[in-house]
Amino acid sequence: MTVIFYIILFILGACFGSFLCCQARRLHYNASHKTKKLTSNRSICLRCRYQLKWYDNIPIFSWLALKGKCRKCKAKIGPAELLAELGTAVAFVALGTTFDPTTTNVLSWIIFIVTLVFTAIIGFLAIYDGLYGELPTLYLALAIIIAIVILILQTALYLQSSPFTLDLIWRPLAAVAILGGLYLALYLVSKGKWVGDGDWLLATAIAIVLADPWPALLALLYANFIACLVMLPSVYSTKSHQIYFGPFLAIAFILAKCVIISL
Repeated sequence: MTVIFYIILFILGACFGSFLCCQARRLHYNASHKTKKLTSNRSICLRCRYQLKWYDNIPIFSWLALKGKCRKCKAKIGPAELLAELGTAVAFVALGTTFDPTTTNVLSWIIFIVTLVFTAIIGFLAIYDGLYGELPTLYLALAIIIAIVILILQTALYLQSSPFTLDLIWRPLAAVAILGGLYLALYLVSKGKWVGDGDWLLATAIAIVLADPWPALLALLYANFIACLVMLPSVYSTKSHQIYFGPFLAIAFILAKCVIISL
């Protein structure tokens, strides 16, 4: 049962990753080419307009079979699609390890499903930020709204078996202060030179879902440590002081979320 559950999550995550990367490219193309928007609902090559067949859209396998190139014009697709598909698949499986699929508690299932939706949204933001160095405001707002829904559902689940305590209030607030507050402070102090104006909003959404200061602190450490390892060579070579934290915050969320359950 557990193995099948993980396989389903991996396939679902890979499909979501493929869709999210496609939508990120489509959204950016439409924003950049206001007089020539993509109106087709089908996936196409942005260079030659070749309409992809169904067998060109199989997550992971199609990219590997085509060696990261368009079937028709041979233009390089790049690694973003493959990384998005693998990353979202692994994220879904990682979240699956924190959940018991045999539970009969309906509320637990709802929380898990909504958490997958939240992960898909921050995955989209991570992809978009990684590709274009931007975090769309609409999707940041959506992430925060869904995060609040998850917090309410988690509180309701807790109250099913335990009495109300002030911890239910101060812990989420402390998490937001630690994770979202620090990125907001960095943004204000540097006037946007160190972090973007959307990073603190994404961090706030993640903090709301984590709902505890300790995993929020872990997420902060994970995000900055991974960002330093990956981005420092680029920052040094380009003399730019700004790091796009979207992808690293998304990774940090999954790591912190898994650590919470395992402790």
